[in-house]
Amino acid sequence: MPAGIGQYDRRMDLNGLVNKAKDALKKNPNLIEKGGDAVDKATGGKFAGQVDKAQEAARKAIGAENKPAENKQAENQAPENKPAEPKPDDQQ
Repeated sequence: MPAGIGQYDRRMDLNGLVNKAKDALKKNPNLIEKGGDAVDKATGGKFAGQVDKAQEAARKAIGAENKPAENKQAENQAPENKPAEPKPDDQQ
């Protein structure tokens, strides 16, 4: 076998594996959070900052840049610059 052909085959296999992982995470992005939680539990949270960065990078790589909880909070929160509406009891 000529030199270099085996390396090409391994790279193709690795690329295929990466693409399969991306597809799986696109279908179920909460797995990123679950994986990070598992690492935090196993390490006692010692590397929580690094785990968070890795989770952010993974979400960005698949096009889901916010944490699932952040997405829900953003949908449920009123804009910060919008004044709160008075309650009926507060009106004069």
